[in-house]
Amino acid sequence: MLLSDKYPFLTNFFEKSIANSKLAQSILLYGNDLNSQYTFATEIARLLNCTGDKSDECQCLNCKWIREGNHPAVLTISPKDSKPEDDLSKTVISVKQAEMVRNAIVTSSDYNRVYIFCDRDDDGNIKGLNQFNLQEATANSLLKSIEEPNPNITFIFLAQDKSDLISTIVSRCQCFFVPTKERLNYNYESVKGVFENYWEIPRSESFEVSQKLVNLSAEIQPTILLEQMQNYILMVLKSNPTQTQFIEDVRAIEKAKTEFNLGMKPEIIFDELCLKLIH
Repeated sequence: MLLSDKYPFLTNFFEKSIANSKLAQSILLYGNDLNSQYTFATEIARLLNCTGDKSDECQCLNCKWIREGNHPAVLTISPKDSKPEDDLSKTVISVKQAEMVRNAIVTSSDYNRVYIFCDRDDDGNIKGLNQFNLQEATANSLLKSIEEPNPNITFIFLAQDKSDLISTIVSRCQCFFVPTKERLNYNYESVKGVFENYWEIPRSESFEVSQKLVNLSAEIQPTILLEQMQNYILMVLKSNPTQTQFIEDVRAIEKAKTEFNLGMKPEIIFDELCLKLIH
């Protein structure tokens, strides 16, 4: 289905804004349908760079490059895309990536450069930004570029909710809700009886909780358990956006995922994790 059929109002708005040279240079697309958001972002990039008739079927070189994901001036910036050679981070958009963008946009270009900020999972699926994968230091490094953008530069941020990003980014963007029929599912059913309201669990019970998680990991893949623990925290965080400890807890679980992938024993990983999460 074409975007113009699925989202006629938004498509018409972006087409007119580009035709009248009134497109905001910083855009936040938010909602549950991240794939549609990413398609919108690449379509904006295509319309900005098209040298043909701007139709859906246009076969100009720029449109072909963008459809193939090979346009030199349209970059996806994620924890897995567009990394400098010396950037070893794998779970966040790093300060080095922000510096790379800042250095790139001071040079001139014949193209309309578009930077699409998002996340990806291990299978390459588009995921939304949040305060874990786009941390404050990186966001702050981008602020001047967003506040004082050079001509022909567009920043597009993709997220499930505006509250997932720090306010200094949101306040500098023109925000658009991309609706979806999909229902957001913060599934945490497998860990509900063990992990729910974990901040209320006495620290003396940390190892008991750890053992329950170890027992569950014999039945359910450990990384799935950790994903559900993160889902639960992210759901709680939406109602408590100022509670930075929850963000730290999400990071601790992300570190535990890496440890599992390195082959560490579940007992050790869950013991250390529970000691970090249960105060």
